[in-house]
Amino acid sequence: MKPFFMLLTGLLFSGAVWASDGKDWLDAYNPCWTTQSRNSSESMPCGGGDIGMNVWVEDDEVFLYLSRSGVFDENNVFPKLGRVRLSFHPNPFEGASFKQELKLRDGYVEIEAVKDGKKTVVEIWANVHIPVAEVAVKSDVPLTMEAAYESWRFAPLVWEEAGRVRASIAYRGAPVKAVVQPDSIMHDGKRITWYHRNREQTVFDLTVKQQQLEAVKGQMWNPLKSLTFGGYIEGDDMTVAGSCAGRYVDTDFKGYKLRSERPRKKHHLVMAFHTEQTETLEQWQNGLQQTGTRFEKEAQVYKKDSRRWWNQFWDRSYVVINPDSAQAQSSSWQVGRNYQLFRYQLGCNAYGKLPTKFNGGLFTYDPSLVNQSFPFTPDHRDWGGGTHTAQNQRLVYWPMLKSGDFDMMYPQLDFYLNALENARLRVQQYWGHRGACFTEQIEWFGLPMAGSYGWNRPSLLHPGIQHNLWIDYEWDTVFEFCKMALDLYFYTGTDIRKYIPLIEECLTFYDEHYQYLAAQRSSKTLDGKGKLILYPSTGCETYKMAYNSANTIAALKCVTDLLLQLPDDYLTGEQRKHWQGFAKRIPDIPFRDCGGHKTIAPAVTWERINNVEIPQLYPVFPWGLYGIGLPDLDIAVNTWKYGVDNTNQKNYISWHQDAIFCARLGLTDEAKEITLKKMTDAPRRYPTFWGPGHDWVPDHNWGGSGMIGVQEMLMQTVGDKIYLLPAWPKEWNVSFKLHAPGNTVVECVWKDGKVQELNVFPESKRNDVVLP
Repeated sequence: MKPFFMLLTGLLFSGAVWASDGKDWLDAYNPCWTTQSRNSSESMPCGGGDIGMNVWVEDDEVFLYLSRSGVFDENNVFPKLGRVRLSFHPNPFEGASFKQELKLRDGYVEIEAVKDGKKTVVEIWANVHIPVAEVAVKSDVPLTMEAAYESWRFAPLVWEEAGRVRASIAYRGAPVKAVVQPDSIMHDGKRITWYHRNREQTVFDLTVKQQQLEAVKGQMWNPLKSLTFGGYIEGDDMTVAGSCAGRYVDTDFKGYKLRSERPRKKHHLVMAFHTEQTETLEQWQNGLQQTGTRFEKEAQVYKKDSRRWWNQFWDRSYVVINPDSAQAQSSSWQVGRNYQLFRYQLGCNAYGKLPTKFNGGLFTYDPSLVNQSFPFTPDHRDWGGGTHTAQNQRLVYWPMLKSGDFDMMYPQLDFYLNALENARLRVQQYWGHRGACFTEQIEWFGLPMAGSYGWNRPSLLHPGIQHNLWIDYEWDTVFEFCKMALDLYFYTGTDIRKYIPLIEECLTFYDEHYQYLAAQRSSKTLDGKGKLILYPSTGCETYKMAYNSANTIAALKCVTDLLLQLPDDYLTGEQRKHWQGFAKRIPDIPFRDCGGHKTIAPAVTWERINNVEIPQLYPVFPWGLYGIGLPDLDIAVNTWKYGVDNTNQKNYISWHQDAIFCARLGLTDEAKEITLKKMTDAPRRYPTFWGPGHDWVPDHNWGGSGMIGVQEMLMQTVGDKIYLLPAWPKEWNVSFKLHAPGNTVVECVWKDGKVQELNVFPESKRNDVVLP
């Protein structure tokens, strides 16, 4: 590689993509089906803002599963908002030609039927800036439309089957059974309204009592109490038309109907949603009505703004691979197409109250269609709804930096910020020192998930420690989100002052806690070199009871260094001096010899290997201490080649990040091979409904880690340098637009083994580009 200093002529352009109008590249990626679906597993995602809908046509009827970010019941389950079924008379789908297409550029689904030369078109979309979804129908012939709102939560449901607790694993091994409380549904006049209002006692209360935190309960943030969610459905010239009942897949439901008063060539259906923690139900009802009133006044404006948002979303960044082989059989083309399709799924929850869940996002469906042994309701997803599993969640959000989706990162960062006080109170109550402790698996309110905390705990186990073979002492995963906040500043210059307390409290915990533990064992709180003694710790969920885990050390070094790089006005002189002193107390990365090769060690010592992660490569990603353009690259490469302990630590499914490691190490062939496995079509109708892997369907940490791998193959940044195509296969033509620190945007066309076009904004950053 050599620095790129030459001024390339003719390279200033907007949108370096192979297309006559700069947009056709995206149109080629639109999923388009010409036959109806068999069931909800063959659904298509549609959403915007914080709304997600699974859309499919089955037996000549249109179905929509409704989902919205921030909806959690008493058990911290993430339930659907219900199902809508649309039917027509005469039926335009019966015996007709059929097409269902996701229009990526404008963010909506279009369904078309043509029979006897007469066309019917159904458009379905969610508004980005207001919680309202819409259906618009246009037909060449007058149709009567019936819309049924279907609910399976019409009676209390006690979780008797063991598998059901996988939807809220707080109840795994619990002395009580979860009870799903019914929704309330009103259907009269021209509107169907439904809501669920959480009762006084929730899994929050259960967790606080289990974890011996009742003394500080009154000071804790409880987001579940009285949380109310729901919405209404109404249509132009539609009135309530009775009720119905039935069974879909494994679940009984009750339906409540609206029917058009007369046949029409145009129909319009509105589904408005509201979620709020209120003292009274009336306050929630007022909030819902206010949403509806705002929408009615400017419905067309919201529609135009939503489509404009999606247009701008696609202009932020792109990756187009081998467009001349645009066919499903081309695996490299699928990688580029699926990068865009998965990014669309992330965009559907751009502004949610809660982050996009790694285990299905907004687009889960009937669970027995994922796993036949789970004949449960559509609300089910493995690994919980409100439960936050950091090692998985991080992979959903890391790609948003290079894709320029900075505004979409706040739900994830605010998740930790909102729970900071609970994590701090927990430390004070258990150990009496300062700092905030976030464990690997936490509930929405920041406390350890009860099932992993352990219901049958040994009497001698300290109440601050989880009784779990996999995640005990795993307290360092929060630092990836601290780094995201810091990177947000270095990429954009955005003011991140509100996240500084989060970062400092998490670092303080490690500084004070491990000196506290050392003082229990000895008169010395630091080792002979004046460094912290990080024991007991853990190398992810894999290297347990570790001493000086490489992952933890790299996290502390990276986050502290970035904190100290912030401008002077972010930290007082006293704060800066304190963190400079802390940096000196962080231990050194451990190494070991593997067959004559120096490698990064997972830790100095450990007791057992419990899982299949490779934490000895976390100093490469996410912490960036080793890699292209950095010292001792050979040590990191040796770690990949020789430094794993079990063959099953290398994989491509789900959260495995092997392609990212290989890209950061410049191992092009390996990165290509793994990416082809990871990012080609899922074994389902919709190409990016990957999984279940280790998790669920659609597996969002599968897609997120795949996106990161592609981005790292295309562009890496080290200090001020921008390494272009550091691990890109020579034979893959590609056009891309990605973001780099310093408000930098890079557009590039690589074709026939050469950089054909390059554009760097601002142009002053051009001298920092390093070409292959």
